[in-house]
Amino acid sequence: MPRGAHRAAALRRCLALALPLALLVVAAGTSHTGVARAAPFEANDTSWEGGATLYGIAKGELGEARVIVVKTLNWSELRPSDGVLVLHPTQPLEAGPSDAFMKAGGRLAILDDFGAGDRILRRFKIERTRAPAKPIASLRNNPDLPLAEPAFDPNRGAGPHPVVANVQRLVLNHPTALIHPNLSPVLRIRAVGEPDAIVAVAGQVGEGRLFAMSDPSAVIDGMLRYPGNRAFAAGLARYLVEPANRAGGPGRLFIVANDFKQEGGFGGDETLGDALESQLEGMIAALADARKEGLPPWSLAVVAGALALATALWVWRTSARPYASPLPRYARPVALIARGGVAGRYAMLAARTSPRSLALLELKSALYEAVAVRVAPHEAPNAERVVAAVRERAGNAVATALREEIAGMNRVEAAVVAGRKPRVRAADLDRAARIVGRALESLGAPGMGIDALRARGLAPPAQGTLPEGRPVGTGSDHQESRSIT
Repeated sequence: MPRGAHRAAALRRCLALALPLALLVVAAGTSHTGVARAAPFEANDTSWEGGATLYGIAKGELGEARVIVVKTLNWSELRPSDGVLVLHPTQPLEAGPSDAFMKAGGRLAILDDFGAGDRILRRFKIERTRAPAKPIASLRNNPDLPLAEPAFDPNRGAGPHPVVANVQRLVLNHPTALIHPNLSPVLRIRAVGEPDAIVAVAGQVGEGRLFAMSDPSAVIDGMLRYPGNRAFAAGLARYLVEPANRAGGPGRLFIVANDFKQEGGFGGDETLGDALESQLEGMIAALADARKEGLPPWSLAVVAGALALATALWVWRTSARPYASPLPRYARPVALIARGGVAGRYAMLAARTSPRSLALLELKSALYEAVAVRVAPHEAPNAERVVAAVRERAGNAVATALREEIAGMNRVEAAVVAGRKPRVRAADLDRAARIVGRALESLGAPGMGIDALRARGLAPPAQGTLPEGRPVGTGSDHQESRSIT
């Protein structure tokens, strides 16, 4: 097929595969944006879970100019006389700015049950726990809607906390409870057959105050129709910015909810440590949200689009590439290691890629086999017997040279068995082939001269002559009695 036809076919396959993936991407990107729905506690949401009523109560208590709803909490804009109300945070507050804000006199309230508030409160040794299964009082006898009442700490005064000074009972909605070691209890749920549970605590941090409550649903629009809940919301708004004579003049109330950003440092000073801590906490929060709720819709659309593009490029590149027809199996050459018999062994030893150590060990095997067959058929040959047999037939010179070669062969064999790769030079193999060939001829092995060894792949090609001046591999080699070195 011409190259242009290849590319045209590849393009058609690419489009056929990418179209369904593109539709999937579009569906993933639009399935979450078709209906706009406000998150709980939003100040402009008047539904059951909205925060419009809470916002209105705070403005009625403090004035519209002193209540500020923000999506980005800029710590550098806060003053010690201000207060911050955090509703169901999805990421923790930055430790450095929030601690500095409270130590300077600021007041911070955290209302959260299942969000990231536990990571904020854990710094103050406040832990979450489950609410009582059998509260003494509940709305419509529903244990998920227990009634909380002001808690009195006899060790810290008989009066209730200022936040609940006008509260008799507060209706909760699927709350959790808090365990605290030192802070003052503010609200509690009385239980039957188990200890009472604390749902709100307060304490001093430096010159400021920390207030924590384990049920933010108590201040949503649907719950603020109850008098105790409205009194609690009004008391909390006043508590966070009063008394008015605090440093910095009349305070402002900043309200943040759900997913909000943070920037700056309290007092305008943000150290490198604060910035790094902020980035680290943001990464931890993002990973926790992804593990709990999955990736956001936009990231799924990006991943799907990237996969669709990568798949389309792969299909285009592979489909447009012409391939040569593979050689049939019956026509392929047989690997040397797979060849059997004498011919296969010859081919393996004679191959250029085979290590010389194999040929050297083959020479040793041939030498020992000749001695076992012709000299001592009933005895296992060893180095001494082989050398003795050659000395008897070829003289001391050949026997002495053979002893040295056998010692070298033994060293090579030990290295091969140990898994190492011994180095055998071509000159070493040539010398060993000449000496072993002389020994084999002396033992009466037919056709085992140096020329025969080279023909069988057991010796390298001739590269010179013997010291006597005779060509390598002559038929009269076995008649020489002088030393071969």
